[in-house]
Amino acid sequence: MAKTPAKSTTKSPAKAKKAASPATPVSTPAESVGGPKKVRVHYLTRVEGHGNIVVDVEADGTVSTCRWEVPEAPRFFEAMVVGRDYTDIHHIVSRICGICAIGHQLASLQATEDALNINVSEQTHLLRRLALHGENLQSHLLHIAYLVLPDLMGVDSILPLAATHKDAVLKFIAARRVSNEFSRLICGRTTHPQRMTPGGFTMFPTTEELTSLRTMLLETLPNLDFAVDFFAGIVDRLPQFERETEYVGLVSPAEYAMYWGEIGSSRDERRPVRQYRNISREYMVPTSTAKWTKNLGESYMVGALARFNLNAQHLMPKAKAAAIKLGLIKGCTNPYYITIAQLVECVHTVEESILQVEELLTRGIREEAPARPSSICAGRGVGAVEVPRGILFHFYEYDDNGRIFQADCVIPTNQNHGNIQKDLDALVPQLSGLSEKELELRLSMLVRAYDPCISCSTHCIDARGLDTGARSLVRFNRKK
Repeated sequence: MAKTPAKSTTKSPAKAKKAASPATPVSTPAESVGGPKKVRVHYLTRVEGHGNIVVDVEADGTVSTCRWEVPEAPRFFEAMVVGRDYTDIHHIVSRICGICAIGHQLASLQATEDALNINVSEQTHLLRRLALHGENLQSHLLHIAYLVLPDLMGVDSILPLAATHKDAVLKFIAARRVSNEFSRLICGRTTHPQRMTPGGFTMFPTTEELTSLRTMLLETLPNLDFAVDFFAGIVDRLPQFERETEYVGLVSPAEYAMYWGEIGSSRDERRPVRQYRNISREYMVPTSTAKWTKNLGESYMVGALARFNLNAQHLMPKAKAAAIKLGLIKGCTNPYYITIAQLVECVHTVEESILQVEELLTRGIREEAPARPSSICAGRGVGAVEVPRGILFHFYEYDDNGRIFQADCVIPTNQNHGNIQKDLDALVPQLSGLSEKELELRLSMLVRAYDPCISCSTHCIDARGLDTGARSLVRFNRKK
């Protein structure tokens, strides 16, 4: 999915240089910050999909309304796979998202292979881990440089920065170009991968391509070092806001878990991925076409900061050094630092990918046929991988003909919606003294920090009353 474009109110380069840090409120006349305030963001820019922020602050500072809304039309992707053969599912679900297409395909393949008892080779595991690394690098760099950096620099998009900070912009573009090539070399395309299939791969990168990829990744490390230094110089512009919550993600005793692991929580016991429903308890709210989730508390967080808080001890050496330089410490409870955790993960991703490519080169790529099930029979399976926005679950149940008759997908942004709302609830009272414009910016920055993939998360409707002639499928209880 393409990201929603920013508003066309870009400041001139001269004004951009003088723009105040969003983290430090601009000095505003008293009359502009007193009295009731209203924030109506329809729709939030620089995120994927349609989301609204609705806030009312009364004259005495009391918050009468604070809502995170998801009004986008629902997409019933679980229903689309019912009746389809197991060899088709991974291609269908990769179309759920143009940003996390690889992650959806990997979770799908895991679920199918779990259900049909298909065992894949170690080479397949290595290549799939590389595919996931390539996608996470793609998405993180897009979010960091194109969607969040403009807020920290006081501009409306990255375009003015091409004039005021040309070197930084070029280095970010170069790093992201490598991430696109990374995905193409492993998966056959930069998005919607073609080479992966149940049991393995249909095509393999050549030795020359892997050697080229290793060179590109090595050349990307200096650009990421620059990015770390650059953000270390502006990290104090991130708003200071702390709210303790539950952090959920894959965990492993041996590595920074992304492709395999158990479901870990900062407040709960570890569970095998087959017990995902015991963690991601989904429910519906009247102002959202997306399901929300909760576990022990009223909400939890998934994504880069959750992964960091659960797995920081397993980061690669340069990534650990980057976290220290950026002031990111395990146990961080500031959601604005999700972007900083993403940057640390970029460094980790490139470091680990270099080692994995070198391992494949040492072993030598083998042209192996995909593994097949010994027999087709009914079964259930679950897949779980860490995509850019957090842990993604796919559950399938197959019949004796290898066709799906039940599916369930729990999207990372589904799991973050409730936490976004709770963050807004806690943040708004702290900002009641700001002007409406400043309040809108700070709240928009908070939601953007989660990098929500809103369209992927929309798959529920309120269909009650349709038999009585109701016209609306989604009902919002809006307060004026």
